[in-house]
Amino acid sequence: MAKGQFRMLRSAVAGIDAVEADTRHSFARHTHDQFGIGLIYQGAQKSLSGRGMVEAGAGDMITVNPGEVHDGAPIGDAGRSWRMLYLDPSVVSAAAEDISHGWTSAGEFTAPAFHDAETAKQFRALFAALTAPTAHDETIRQEEGLLLLLGSLLATGRAQRSQKQAAVTSAKMMIDDDPTAPITLADLATEAGLSRFQLVRHFAKAVGLTPHAYIVQRRIDLARRLIGKGMPLAEAAFAAGFADQSHMTRVFVSKYGLSPGVYAEAAR
Repeated sequence: MAKGQFRMLRSAVAGIDAVEADTRHSFARHTHDQFGIGLIYQGAQKSLSGRGMVEAGAGDMITVNPGEVHDGAPIGDAGRSWRMLYLDPSVVSAAAEDISHGWTSAGEFTAPAFHDAETAKQFRALFAALTAPTAHDETIRQEEGLLLLLGSLLATGRAQRSQKQAAVTSAKMMIDDDPTAPITLADLATEAGLSRFQLVRHFAKAVGLTPHAYIVQRRIDLARRLIGKGMPLAEAAFAAGFADQSHMTRVFVSKYGLSPGVYAEAAR
């Protein structure tokens, strides 16, 4: 992206805006009516926050609450680049209620700038899930990514981490019974008797994959079996629950290191 450019990306979720920028611009004091979460990719900046002046460099997370007065200026001549997600208060309120298991729908970001590799990883994953070409087919991935990120950031997001193996097993069996079904995160949470946030956390801890990742794994396993039996690739993609053959191919290569076509030839 050219220096000085701001770009609004298409977001697959209503109430969330995705923005990327590469600029030397200094922003005057202003506020937003949304929550802001961002990651600095290059360069550094200093800014006023509700807790005084802060500095953030490459790899640092930045946050802002609705109505919080802030500004922003680059440190040095090179400017800085970042990606931001702006979330409507209603989106954060719903997530806070889920994360706290109904205890509260209120939450705020307490750290205007900080460095945490895991939170940065969560941000990158959510940003990609919201803006990828296949984002319209990634509802569970988007929901779990949002809940995990906000669970790390919100002051209310300090859920207890008790192991609930039986609940996770019931959700896992729901996927195993038909991995091609249009299962939502809410469906799995209801089956497990957990909030969506609790389900994602406990499922990932017990299984080693998030619910979305597990669904994709079960679908690609099914596709591999169907291709091995001689089913045409496009038909196998549809039968296994993928949006199209190209989506199946990307997942197949990432999981198995070879394309479905090569696998089909070898299986003949």
